[in-house]
Amino acid sequence: MHSSQFRPYPAPMHRSLLALLALLLAAPAAADTMVSNVNGYTLTQAGAVQRFSAMLVGPDGRVKQLFAAGQRTPRRTQFRVNGQGRTLIPGIIDAHGHVMGLGAQALQLDLSETTSLADALSKISAYAAANPTPRWIVGRGWNQEKWGLGRFPTAAELDRAVANRPVYLERVDGHAGWANSLAMREAGITAATAAPSGGRIEKDGAQPSGIFVDAAAELVTRVIPAPLPRQRDEQLATAQRLLLSQGITATADMGTTVNDWTVFRRAGDYGRLRVRIMSYAAGVEPLLAVAGSGPTPWLYGSRLKMGGVKLYLDGALGSRGAYLKAPYADAPGQRGLQLLTDTELKNLASRASMDGFQVAAHAIGDAANANLLGAFEELANTYGGDRRWRVEHAQVVDPADLPRFGRRGIIASMQPVHQTSDRTMAEARLGPGRLGGAYAWNSMLRAGSRLAFGSDYPVESPNPFVALAAAATRTDPANQPAGGWQPQERVTFAQAFAAFTTGAAYAGFAEDRLGSLEPGRLADFVLLDRDPFTATPDNLRRTQVQETWVGGYKAWDRTNGVAGTTPAQASPSPRR
Repeated sequence: MHSSQFRPYPAPMHRSLLALLALLLAAPAAADTMVSNVNGYTLTQAGAVQRFSAMLVGPDGRVKQLFAAGQRTPRRTQFRVNGQGRTLIPGIIDAHGHVMGLGAQALQLDLSETTSLADALSKISAYAAANPTPRWIVGRGWNQEKWGLGRFPTAAELDRAVANRPVYLERVDGHAGWANSLAMREAGITAATAAPSGGRIEKDGAQPSGIFVDAAAELVTRVIPAPLPRQRDEQLATAQRLLLSQGITATADMGTTVNDWTVFRRAGDYGRLRVRIMSYAAGVEPLLAVAGSGPTPWLYGSRLKMGGVKLYLDGALGSRGAYLKAPYADAPGQRGLQLLTDTELKNLASRASMDGFQVAAHAIGDAANANLLGAFEELANTYGGDRRWRVEHAQVVDPADLPRFGRRGIIASMQPVHQTSDRTMAEARLGPGRLGGAYAWNSMLRAGSRLAFGSDYPVESPNPFVALAAAATRTDPANQPAGGWQPQERVTFAQAFAAFTTGAAYAGFAEDRLGSLEPGRLADFVLLDRDPFTATPDNLRRTQVQETWVGGYKAWDRTNGVAGTTPAQASPSPRR
Protein backbone atom coordinates (compact mmCIF):
# COMPACT_ATOMS: atom_id res chain seq x y z
CA MET A 1 0.00 0.00 0.00
CA HIS A 2 2.15 2.77 -1.22
CA SER A 3 1.53 6.50 -1.34
CA SER A 4 0.47 7.77 -4.74
CA GLN A 5 1.41 11.18 -6.08
CA PHE A 6 -1.16 13.83 -5.16
CA ARG A 7 -2.48 15.76 -8.14
CA PRO A 8 -4.92 18.50 -7.10
CA TYR A 9 -6.34 18.98 -10.58
CA PRO A 10 -6.91 15.98 -12.89
CA ALA A 11 -6.42 16.24 -16.64
CA PRO A 12 -9.62 16.56 -18.70
CA MET A 13 -11.28 13.20 -19.30
CA HIS A 14 -14.06 11.88 -21.49
CA ARG A 15 -17.34 11.26 -19.67
CA SER A 16 -17.02 7.52 -20.07
CA LEU A 17 -13.59 7.56 -18.46
CA LEU A 18 -14.98 9.56 -15.55
CA ALA A 19 -17.73 6.98 -15.11
CA LEU A 20 -15.13 4.20 -15.12
CA LEU A 21 -13.04 6.08 -12.56
CA ALA A 22 -16.07 6.42 -10.29
CA LEU A 23 -16.61 2.67 -10.43
CA LEU A 24 -12.99 2.00 -9.62
CA LEU A 25 -13.07 4.36 -6.65
CA ALA A 26 -16.13 2.60 -5.30
CA ALA A 27 -14.66 -0.89 -5.71
CA PRO A 28 -13.20 -2.29 -2.46
CA ALA A 29 -9.83 -3.97 -2.32
CA ALA A 30 -10.07 -7.73 -2.10
CA ALA A 31 -7.91 -8.37 0.94
CA ASP A 32 -7.56 -7.67 4.63
CA THR A 33 -4.82 -5.48 6.07
CA MET A 34 -2.96 -6.33 9.28
CA VAL A 35 -1.51 -3.38 11.19
CA SER A 36 0.85 -4.88 13.77
CA ASN A 37 3.58 -3.93 16.24
CA VAL A 38 1.74 -0.91 17.61
CA ASN A 39 1.09 0.62 21.02
CA GLY A 40 -2.62 0.94 20.36
CA TYR A 41 -5.31 2.83 22.26
CA THR A 42 -8.99 3.23 21.63
CA LEU A 43 -12.09 4.00 23.65
CA THR A 44 -15.06 1.70 23.95
CA GLN A 45 -18.59 3.07 23.70
CA ALA A 46 -18.72 2.78 27.48
CA GLY A 47 -15.76 5.14 27.72
CA ALA A 48 -13.13 2.64 28.83
CA VAL A 49 -9.61 2.80 27.44
CA GLN A 50 -8.75 -0.36 25.48
CA ARG A 51 -5.15 -1.31 24.66
CA PHE A 52 -4.08 -3.42 21.68
CA SER A 53 -0.95 -4.35 19.74
CA ALA A 54 -2.42 -5.21 16.32
CA MET A 55 -5.51 -4.42 14.27
CA LEU A 56 -7.10 -6.28 11.38
CA VAL A 57 -8.82 -4.06 8.80
CA GLY A 58 -11.24 -5.52 6.28
CA PRO A 59 -11.41 -4.73 2.56
CA ASP A 60 -14.30 -2.36 3.31
CA GLY A 61 -11.98 -0.12 5.34
CA ARG A 62 -13.54 -1.10 8.67
CA VAL A 63 -11.90 -2.63 11.73
CA LYS A 64 -12.46 -6.39 11.92
CA GLN A 65 -10.55 -7.27 15.08
CA LEU A 66 -8.18 -5.87 17.71
CA PHE A 67 -5.44 -8.05 19.20
CA ALA A 68 -4.04 -7.67 22.67
CA ALA A 69 -0.31 -7.99 23.31
CA GLY A 70 0.72 -11.61 22.96
CA GLN A 71 -2.44 -12.64 21.14
CA ARG A 72 -1.88 -14.59 17.90
CA THR A 73 -2.75 -12.78 14.69
CA PRO A 74 -3.63 -14.24 11.26
CA ARG A 75 -0.49 -15.08 9.29
CA ARG A 76 -1.97 -15.08 5.80
CA THR A 77 -2.83 -11.43 5.25
CA GLN A 78 -1.99 -9.95 1.87
CA PHE A 79 -1.44 -6.42 3.16
CA ARG A 80 0.75 -5.97 6.22
CA VAL A 81 1.81 -2.75 7.91
CA ASN A 82 4.51 -2.71 10.58
CA GLY A 83 3.78 0.07 13.06
CA GLN A 84 7.39 -0.05 14.31
CA GLY A 85 6.26 0.13 17.91
CA ARG A 86 4.67 3.54 17.51
CA THR A 87 1.54 4.68 19.31
CA LEU A 88 -1.67 4.26 17.31
CA ILE A 89 -4.85 6.14 18.23
CA PRO A 90 -8.20 6.69 16.52
CA GLY A 91 -8.30 9.57 14.09
CA ILE A 92 -9.03 12.86 15.82
CA ILE A 93 -12.43 14.42 15.10
CA ASP A 94 -12.55 18.22 15.30
CA ALA A 95 -16.10 19.00 16.39
CA HIS A 96 -16.01 22.64 15.28
CA GLY A 97 -13.98 24.02 12.41
CA HIS A 98 -14.24 25.99 9.18
CA VAL A 99 -12.70 23.96 6.39
CA MET A 100 -12.65 26.54 3.61
CA GLY A 101 -11.58 29.26 6.05
CA LEU A 102 -8.55 27.21 7.04
CA GLY A 103 -7.47 26.81 3.45
CA ALA A 104 -8.14 30.45 2.64
CA GLN A 105 -6.09 31.70 5.58
CA ALA A 106 -3.15 29.56 4.57
CA LEU A 107 -3.22 31.03 1.05
CA GLN A 108 -3.99 34.65 1.94
CA LEU A 109 -2.42 37.29 4.16
CA ASP A 110 -2.15 35.77 7.64
CA LEU A 111 -1.66 38.13 10.58
CA SER A 112 -2.12 35.55 13.35
CA GLU A 113 1.53 35.65 14.40
CA THR A 114 1.86 39.45 14.50
CA THR A 115 2.62 40.86 17.93
CA SER A 116 1.99 44.59 17.48
CA LEU A 117 0.23 47.04 15.19
CA ALA A 118 3.58 48.06 13.73
CA ASP A 119 4.42 44.41 13.07
CA ALA A 120 1.08 43.91 11.31
CA LEU A 121 1.43 47.03 9.17
CA SER A 122 4.91 45.95 8.13
CA LYS A 123 3.64 42.51 7.13
CA ILE A 124 0.69 43.99 5.22
CA SER A 125 2.97 46.34 3.29
CA ALA A 126 5.39 43.53 2.42
CA TYR A 127 2.53 41.27 1.31
CA ALA A 128 1.15 43.98 -0.97
CA ALA A 129 4.56 44.47 -2.59
CA ALA A 130 5.03 40.74 -3.13
CA ASN A 131 1.49 40.13 -4.43
CA PRO A 132 0.49 42.75 -7.03
CA THR A 133 -2.61 40.68 -7.89
CA PRO A 134 -5.41 40.29 -7.14
CA ARG A 135 -6.32 43.94 -6.65
CA TRP A 136 -8.14 43.40 -3.35
CA ILE A 137 -5.91 42.36 -0.45
CA VAL A 138 -7.81 40.00 1.82
CA GLY A 139 -6.62 38.24 4.95
CA ARG A 140 -7.32 37.56 8.59
CA GLY A 141 -5.82 36.83 11.98
CA TRP A 142 -5.26 40.23 13.61
CA ASN A 143 -5.90 40.55 17.32
CA GLN A 144 -5.67 43.92 19.03
CA GLU A 145 -5.56 42.20 22.43
CA LYS A 146 -2.44 40.26 21.47
CA TRP A 147 -0.92 43.52 20.21
CA GLY A 148 -1.56 45.21 23.57
CA LEU A 149 -3.20 48.04 21.66
CA GLY A 150 -6.07 48.63 24.07
CA ARG A 151 -8.39 49.61 21.18
CA PHE A 152 -9.31 48.63 17.66
CA PRO A 153 -6.97 49.60 14.80
CA THR A 154 -8.22 52.18 12.29
CA ALA A 155 -8.54 52.66 8.55
CA ALA A 156 -6.10 55.56 8.74
CA GLU A 157 -3.47 53.25 10.22
CA LEU A 158 -4.14 50.62 7.57
CA ASP A 159 -3.77 53.31 4.89
CA ARG A 160 -0.18 53.80 6.06
CA ALA A 161 0.57 50.25 4.87
CA VAL A 162 -1.57 50.21 1.70
CA ALA A 163 -3.60 53.15 0.41
CA ASN A 164 -3.83 52.50 -3.34
CA ARG A 165 -5.52 49.07 -3.17
CA PRO A 166 -8.62 48.05 -1.18
CA VAL A 167 -7.76 46.01 1.91
CA TYR A 168 -10.10 43.99 4.15
CA LEU A 169 -8.78 41.88 7.03
CA GLU A 170 -10.86 39.70 9.35
CA ARG A 171 -10.14 39.64 13.07
CA VAL A 172 -8.79 36.33 14.38
CA ASP A 173 -12.26 35.26 15.60
CA GLY A 174 -13.96 36.14 12.31
CA HIS A 175 -16.39 38.47 14.11
CA ALA A 176 -14.93 41.81 13.04
CA GLY A 177 -13.26 43.19 9.94
CA TRP A 178 -10.70 45.97 9.40
CA ALA A 179 -10.95 47.95 6.14
CA ASN A 180 -8.79 50.70 4.69
CA SER A 181 -10.24 53.92 3.33
CA LEU A 182 -10.31 52.76 -0.29
CA ALA A 183 -12.20 49.59 0.63
CA MET A 184 -14.82 51.67 2.45
CA ARG A 185 -15.16 54.03 -0.52
CA GLU A 186 -15.63 51.14 -2.95
CA ALA A 187 -18.27 49.69 -0.61
CA GLY A 188 -20.04 53.07 -0.51
CA ILE A 189 -19.65 53.42 3.24
CA THR A 190 -19.95 56.96 4.61
CA ALA A 191 -20.79 58.66 7.88
CA ALA A 192 -24.45 58.21 6.95
CA THR A 193 -24.19 54.43 6.59
CA ALA A 194 -26.28 52.67 9.22
CA ALA A 195 -25.21 49.41 10.83
CA PRO A 196 -27.52 46.49 10.02
CA SER A 197 -29.32 44.59 12.72
CA GLY A 198 -26.84 42.41 14.56
CA GLY A 199 -23.86 44.54 13.55
CA ARG A 200 -21.88 47.54 14.72
CA ILE A 201 -19.80 50.11 12.86
CA GLU A 202 -17.05 51.51 15.06
CA LYS A 203 -16.80 55.29 14.76
CA ASP A 204 -14.05 57.88 15.00
CA GLY A 205 -16.21 60.83 15.88
CA ALA A 206 -18.94 60.75 13.23
CA GLN A 207 -16.88 58.85 10.67
CA PRO A 208 -16.54 55.07 10.32
CA SER A 209 -13.22 54.08 11.87
CA GLY A 210 -12.65 51.09 9.59
CA ILE A 211 -13.89 48.38 11.99
CA PHE A 212 -17.08 46.46 11.20
CA VAL A 213 -18.41 44.04 13.82
CA ASP A 214 -20.45 40.90 13.04
CA ALA A 215 -23.32 41.63 10.58
CA ALA A 216 -21.82 45.01 9.66
CA ALA A 217 -18.90 43.23 7.99
CA GLU A 218 -21.17 42.33 5.07
CA LEU A 219 -21.22 46.02 4.10
CA VAL A 220 -17.65 45.47 2.89
CA THR A 221 -17.47 41.76 2.09
CA ARG A 222 -20.35 41.97 -0.43
CA VAL A 223 -18.16 43.97 -2.83
CA ILE A 224 -15.03 41.78 -2.57
CA PRO A 225 -14.62 39.70 -5.75
CA ALA A 226 -15.32 36.02 -5.16
CA PRO A 227 -12.42 33.55 -5.66
CA LEU A 228 -12.42 31.46 -8.81
CA PRO A 229 -13.47 27.78 -8.62
CA ARG A 230 -9.88 26.59 -9.06
CA GLN A 231 -8.83 28.85 -6.18
CA ARG A 232 -11.56 27.36 -4.02
CA ASP A 233 -10.36 23.86 -4.94
CA GLU A 234 -6.87 24.84 -3.88
CA GLN A 235 -8.20 26.13 -0.56
CA LEU A 236 -9.87 22.78 0.14
CA ALA A 237 -6.77 20.81 -0.84
CA THR A 238 -4.66 22.99 1.46
CA ALA A 239 -7.10 22.66 4.35
CA GLN A 240 -7.18 18.87 4.03
CA ARG A 241 -3.39 18.68 4.00
CA LEU A 242 -3.20 20.79 7.17
CA LEU A 243 -5.87 18.75 8.97
CA LEU A 244 -4.38 15.38 8.05
CA SER A 245 -0.95 16.56 9.19
CA GLN A 246 -2.46 17.13 12.66
CA GLY A 247 -4.07 13.69 12.80
CA ILE A 248 -7.57 14.99 12.07
CA THR A 249 -9.47 12.47 9.96
CA ALA A 250 -12.96 13.96 10.37
CA THR A 251 -14.33 17.39 11.12
CA ALA A 252 -17.58 19.24 11.56
CA ASP A 253 -17.70 22.13 9.10
CA MET A 254 -19.64 24.81 10.93
CA GLY A 255 -21.22 27.16 8.42
CA THR A 256 -21.13 25.42 5.03
CA THR A 257 -22.35 27.65 2.20
CA VAL A 258 -23.86 26.33 -1.02
CA ASN A 259 -20.59 27.30 -2.72
CA ASP A 260 -18.59 25.36 -0.11
CA TRP A 261 -20.78 22.31 -0.65
CA THR A 262 -20.13 22.51 -4.38
CA VAL A 263 -16.38 22.49 -3.73
CA PHE A 264 -16.72 19.46 -1.43
CA ARG A 265 -18.81 17.61 -3.98
CA ARG A 266 -16.38 18.41 -6.78
CA ALA A 267 -13.54 17.00 -4.67
CA GLY A 268 -15.60 13.89 -3.95
CA ASP A 269 -16.45 13.39 -7.61
CA TYR A 270 -12.76 13.43 -8.54
CA GLY A 271 -11.55 11.29 -5.64
CA ARG A 272 -9.85 14.21 -3.86
CA LEU A 273 -11.96 14.25 -0.71
CA ARG A 274 -9.67 12.87 1.98
CA VAL A 275 -10.97 14.22 5.30
CA ARG A 276 -14.47 13.21 6.40
CA ILE A 277 -16.70 16.30 6.62
CA MET A 278 -19.84 16.53 8.75
CA SER A 279 -21.46 19.62 7.28
CA TYR A 280 -23.68 22.12 9.11
CA ALA A 281 -25.19 24.64 6.70
CA ALA A 282 -24.70 28.38 7.17
CA GLY A 283 -28.38 29.02 7.84
CA VAL A 284 -31.71 27.48 6.93
CA GLU A 285 -31.76 28.72 3.32
CA PRO A 286 -28.51 26.96 2.29
CA LEU A 287 -29.55 23.94 4.35
CA LEU A 288 -32.73 23.50 2.33
CA ALA A 289 -30.99 24.39 -0.96
CA VAL A 290 -28.49 21.55 -0.45
CA ALA A 291 -30.28 18.89 1.56
CA GLY A 292 -33.92 19.58 0.83
CA SER A 293 -36.26 17.66 3.10
CA GLY A 294 -33.81 15.89 5.37
CA PRO A 295 -30.16 15.11 6.14
CA THR A 296 -28.22 13.83 3.16
CA PRO A 297 -26.87 10.30 3.17
CA TRP A 298 -23.18 9.76 3.71
CA LEU A 299 -21.46 10.28 0.35
CA TYR A 300 -18.14 9.13 -1.14
CA GLY A 301 -17.56 6.26 1.26
CA SER A 302 -18.67 8.16 4.41
CA ARG A 303 -16.62 11.23 3.56
CA LEU A 304 -19.36 13.85 3.32
CA LYS A 305 -22.75 14.45 4.86
CA MET A 306 -24.94 17.48 5.58
CA GLY A 307 -26.89 16.76 8.71
CA GLY A 308 -27.69 20.07 10.34
CA VAL A 309 -27.74 23.84 10.44
CA LYS A 310 -25.48 26.37 12.14
CA LEU A 311 -27.15 29.44 13.66
CA TYR A 312 -25.52 32.48 15.28
CA LEU A 313 -26.91 34.03 18.45
CA ASP A 314 -24.12 36.52 19.19
CA GLY A 315 -20.58 37.58 18.34
CA ALA A 316 -17.29 37.09 20.20
CA LEU A 317 -15.72 38.44 23.37
CA GLY A 318 -12.73 39.95 21.59
CA SER A 319 -14.88 42.31 19.52
CA ARG A 320 -17.36 42.81 22.39
CA GLY A 321 -20.04 41.16 20.32
CA ALA A 322 -20.76 38.32 22.78
CA TYR A 323 -24.25 38.94 24.21
CA LEU A 324 -24.07 39.35 28.00
CA LYS A 325 -26.62 39.56 30.79
CA ALA A 326 -24.80 42.55 32.28
CA PRO A 327 -22.61 45.21 30.61
CA TYR A 328 -18.97 44.57 29.79
CA ALA A 329 -16.66 45.38 32.67
CA ASP A 330 -14.33 47.28 30.31
CA ALA A 331 -17.15 48.92 28.27
CA PRO A 332 -20.01 49.73 30.67
CA GLY A 333 -22.31 50.95 27.88
CA GLN A 334 -22.20 47.70 25.90
CA ARG A 335 -23.77 44.27 26.36
CA GLY A 336 -22.85 42.85 22.97
CA LEU A 337 -25.00 41.91 19.99
CA GLN A 338 -28.09 39.74 19.92
CA LEU A 339 -27.97 38.41 16.36
CA LEU A 340 -31.30 36.56 16.57
CA THR A 341 -34.36 37.51 18.59
CA ASP A 342 -35.96 34.73 20.61
CA THR A 343 -38.75 34.47 18.04
CA GLU A 344 -36.33 34.33 15.10
CA LEU A 345 -34.26 31.66 16.85
CA LYS A 346 -37.24 29.44 17.57
CA ASN A 347 -38.65 29.84 14.06
CA LEU A 348 -35.36 28.93 12.37
CA ALA A 349 -34.61 26.04 14.72
CA SER A 350 -38.18 24.76 14.32
CA ARG A 351 -37.97 24.92 10.52
CA ALA A 352 -34.81 22.80 10.59
CA SER A 353 -36.10 20.40 13.24
CA MET A 354 -39.37 19.61 11.45
CA ASP A 355 -37.36 17.89 8.70
CA GLY A 356 -35.07 16.05 11.08
CA PHE A 357 -32.03 18.33 10.80
CA GLN A 358 -29.77 18.79 13.81
CA VAL A 359 -29.55 22.32 15.21
CA ALA A 360 -26.18 23.75 16.27
CA ALA A 361 -25.99 27.33 17.46
CA HIS A 362 -23.10 29.65 18.27
CA ALA A 363 -23.49 31.11 21.76
CA ILE A 364 -20.61 32.76 23.62
CA GLY A 365 -22.07 35.26 26.09
CA ASP A 366 -24.12 34.24 29.12
CA ALA A 367 -27.28 35.92 27.75
CA ALA A 368 -26.92 34.15 24.42
CA ASN A 369 -26.42 30.79 26.15
CA ALA A 370 -29.45 31.35 28.39
CA ASN A 371 -31.63 32.27 25.42
CA LEU A 372 -30.45 29.24 23.45
CA LEU A 373 -31.06 26.86 26.35
CA GLY A 374 -34.56 28.26 26.70
CA ALA A 375 -35.26 27.73 23.01
CA PHE A 376 -33.96 24.15 23.09
CA GLU A 377 -36.05 23.39 26.17
CA GLU A 378 -39.17 24.67 24.42
CA LEU A 379 -38.42 22.95 21.10
CA ALA A 380 -37.74 19.63 22.85
CA ASN A 381 -41.39 19.56 23.91
CA THR A 382 -42.43 19.66 20.23
CA TYR A 383 -39.68 17.72 18.51
CA GLY A 384 -39.04 14.52 20.42
CA GLY A 385 -36.57 11.74 19.85
CA ASP A 386 -32.81 11.90 19.69
CA ARG A 387 -32.16 15.52 18.66
CA ARG A 388 -28.70 16.15 20.17
CA TRP A 389 -29.13 19.93 20.37
CA ARG A 390 -25.68 21.55 20.08
CA VAL A 391 -24.37 24.68 21.77
CA GLU A 392 -21.26 25.81 19.91
CA HIS A 393 -18.62 27.40 22.17
CA ALA A 394 -20.70 27.79 25.37
CA GLN A 395 -17.84 29.99 26.54
CA VAL A 396 -19.43 32.15 29.23
CA VAL A 397 -22.38 30.60 31.03
CA ASP A 398 -24.17 31.89 34.11
CA PRO A 399 -23.42 29.21 36.76
CA ALA A 400 -27.16 29.05 37.42
CA ASP A 401 -27.67 27.89 33.82
CA LEU A 402 -25.05 25.12 33.85
CA PRO A 403 -27.42 22.38 35.10
CA ARG A 404 -29.70 23.07 32.11
CA PHE A 405 -27.11 21.59 29.74
CA GLY A 406 -27.76 18.09 31.10
CA ARG A 407 -31.54 18.10 31.03
CA ARG A 408 -32.25 17.69 27.31
CA GLY A 409 -29.21 15.79 26.12
CA ILE A 410 -27.61 19.05 25.04
CA ILE A 411 -24.11 18.81 23.61
CA ALA A 412 -21.50 21.33 24.73
CA SER A 413 -19.27 21.76 21.67
CA MET A 414 -16.28 23.57 23.14
CA GLN A 415 -12.71 24.50 22.21
CA PRO A 416 -10.05 24.08 24.93
CA VAL A 417 -7.49 26.41 23.37
CA HIS A 418 -9.98 29.30 23.49
CA GLN A 419 -9.54 29.27 27.27
CA THR A 420 -5.77 29.64 27.15
CA SER A 421 -5.92 32.23 24.36
CA ASP A 422 -8.73 34.26 25.89
CA ARG A 423 -7.90 34.11 29.59
CA THR A 424 -6.61 37.63 30.18
CA MET A 425 -9.06 39.14 27.71
CA ALA A 426 -11.98 37.34 29.37
CA GLU A 427 -10.89 38.68 32.75
CA ALA A 428 -10.86 42.22 31.34
CA ARG A 429 -14.19 41.86 29.53
CA LEU A 430 -16.08 40.26 32.42
CA GLY A 431 -14.29 41.20 35.62
CA PRO A 432 -13.33 38.68 38.32
CA GLY A 433 -16.84 38.09 39.63
CA ARG A 434 -18.34 36.67 36.42
CA LEU A 435 -15.93 33.88 35.53
CA GLY A 436 -17.52 31.01 37.46
CA GLY A 437 -19.13 29.54 34.35
CA ALA A 438 -16.45 30.47 31.84
CA TYR A 439 -14.96 27.66 29.73
CA ALA A 440 -16.51 25.28 32.28
CA TRP A 441 -15.70 21.86 30.81
CA ASN A 442 -15.80 19.88 34.04
CA SER A 443 -19.04 21.53 35.12
CA MET A 444 -20.59 20.54 31.80
CA LEU A 445 -19.70 16.90 32.41
CA ARG A 446 -20.96 17.03 35.98
CA ALA A 447 -24.23 18.52 34.74
CA GLY A 448 -24.71 15.55 32.41
CA SER A 449 -23.91 17.27 29.13
CA ARG A 450 -21.92 15.52 26.41
CA LEU A 451 -18.62 17.22 25.60
CA ALA A 452 -17.40 17.51 22.01
CA PHE A 453 -14.04 19.22 21.57
CA GLY A 454 -12.70 21.08 18.57
CA SER A 455 -10.43 23.99 17.73
CA ASP A 456 -12.57 26.50 15.80
CA TYR A 457 -9.80 26.57 13.21
CA PRO A 458 -8.66 28.89 11.65
CA VAL A 459 -9.43 31.01 14.73
CA GLU A 460 -7.04 28.68 16.57
CA SER A 461 -4.56 26.11 15.31
CA PRO A 462 -6.18 22.75 14.58
CA ASN A 463 -3.41 20.99 16.57
CA PRO A 464 -5.36 18.70 18.94
CA PHE A 465 -2.40 17.85 21.16
CA VAL A 466 -1.98 21.43 22.32
CA ALA A 467 -5.72 21.43 23.03
CA LEU A 468 -5.52 18.14 24.96
CA ALA A 469 -2.80 19.61 27.17
CA ALA A 470 -4.86 22.75 27.76
CA ALA A 471 -7.93 20.72 28.69
CA ALA A 472 -6.04 18.64 31.26
CA THR A 473 -4.06 21.52 32.81
CA ARG A 474 -5.88 24.83 32.14
CA THR A 475 -2.43 26.30 31.38
CA ASP A 476 -0.95 27.73 28.18
CA PRO A 477 2.25 26.52 26.45
CA ALA A 478 4.27 28.66 28.89
CA ASN A 479 2.57 26.74 31.77
CA GLN A 480 0.74 29.87 32.87
CA PRO A 481 -0.97 30.57 35.12
CA ALA A 482 0.68 28.37 37.74
CA GLY A 483 -1.74 25.68 38.84
CA GLY A 484 -4.14 26.44 36.02
CA TRP A 485 -6.83 29.05 35.40
CA GLN A 486 -10.06 28.13 37.22
CA PRO A 487 -8.41 24.73 37.84
CA GLN A 488 -11.65 23.16 39.08
CA GLU A 489 -12.73 23.06 35.43
CA ARG A 490 -9.91 20.75 34.31
CA VAL A 491 -10.84 17.39 32.84
CA THR A 492 -8.75 14.24 32.80
CA PHE A 493 -6.73 13.36 29.71
CA ALA A 494 -9.06 10.42 29.03
CA GLN A 495 -12.09 12.72 29.20
CA ALA A 496 -10.46 15.22 26.86
CA PHE A 497 -9.44 12.44 24.46
CA ALA A 498 -13.01 11.14 24.46
CA ALA A 499 -14.31 14.62 23.62
CA PHE A 500 -12.03 14.65 20.54
CA THR A 501 -13.05 11.14 19.42
CA THR A 502 -16.17 9.35 20.65
CA GLY A 503 -17.76 12.57 21.93
CA ALA A 504 -17.21 14.42 18.67
CA ALA A 505 -18.54 11.45 16.70
CA TYR A 506 -21.65 11.30 18.89
CA ALA A 507 -22.18 15.03 18.43
CA GLY A 508 -22.37 14.46 14.67
CA PHE A 509 -24.60 11.35 14.78
CA ALA A 510 -21.58 9.39 13.52
CA GLU A 511 -20.80 7.08 16.44
CA ASP A 512 -21.88 4.09 14.34
CA ARG A 513 -18.79 4.54 12.14
CA LEU A 514 -16.36 7.06 13.66
CA GLY A 515 -14.63 7.89 16.93
CA SER A 516 -13.26 4.53 18.03
CA LEU A 517 -11.44 1.54 16.58
CA GLU A 518 -13.87 -1.05 17.82
CA PRO A 519 -14.84 -3.74 15.30
CA GLY A 520 -17.25 -2.37 12.74
CA ARG A 521 -15.93 1.19 12.90
CA LEU A 522 -14.05 2.76 10.01
CA ALA A 523 -10.29 2.31 10.25
CA ASP A 524 -9.37 5.96 10.66
CA PHE A 525 -6.20 6.08 12.75
CA VAL A 526 -3.02 7.99 13.45
CA LEU A 527 0.55 6.87 14.19
CA LEU A 528 2.39 9.18 16.60
CA ASP A 529 5.97 9.79 17.66
CA ARG A 530 5.10 9.44 21.38
CA ASP A 531 2.46 8.08 23.73
CA PRO A 532 0.02 10.91 24.60
CA PHE A 533 -1.51 8.88 27.43
CA THR A 534 1.77 8.91 29.37
CA ALA A 535 3.33 12.18 28.15
CA THR A 536 3.80 15.20 30.39
CA PRO A 537 1.85 18.30 29.27
CA ASP A 538 4.95 19.88 27.73
CA ASN A 539 5.80 16.65 25.94
CA LEU A 540 2.20 16.20 24.82
CA ARG A 541 2.22 19.63 23.14
CA ARG A 542 5.24 18.55 21.08
CA THR A 543 3.51 15.44 19.70
CA GLN A 544 4.09 14.90 16.00
CA VAL A 545 1.86 12.89 13.72
CA GLN A 546 3.87 10.42 11.63
CA GLU A 547 1.08 8.93 9.52
CA THR A 548 -2.65 9.51 9.12
CA TRP A 549 -4.87 6.75 7.71
CA VAL A 550 -8.48 7.10 6.54
CA GLY A 551 -10.61 4.03 5.91
CA GLY A 552 -7.60 1.71 6.06
CA TYR A 553 -5.55 3.66 3.51
CA LYS A 554 -2.74 6.07 4.16
CA ALA A 555 -3.90 9.64 3.58
CA TRP A 556 -0.80 11.51 4.78
CA ASP A 557 2.68 10.86 6.13
CA ARG A 558 5.38 13.16 7.39
CA THR A 559 7.85 12.13 4.70
CA ASN A 560 5.72 12.38 1.57
CA GLY A 561 2.76 14.54 2.57
CA VAL A 562 -0.63 13.79 1.03
CA ALA A 563 -1.22 10.25 -0.21
CA GLY A 564 -4.13 8.36 -1.72
CA THR A 565 -7.10 7.36 0.42
CA THR A 566 -9.22 5.24 -1.89
CA PRO A 567 -8.72 1.60 -2.88
CA ALA A 568 -8.20 2.57 -6.51
CA GLN A 569 -5.22 4.67 -5.45
CA ALA A 570 -3.52 1.87 -3.52
CA SER A 571 -1.95 -1.41 -4.51
CA PRO A 572 -0.53 -4.38 -2.64
CA SER A 573 2.75 -3.62 -0.96
CA PRO A 574 5.36 -5.94 0.47
CA ARG A 575 5.56 -6.59 4.18
CA ARG A 576 7.05 -3.54 5.91
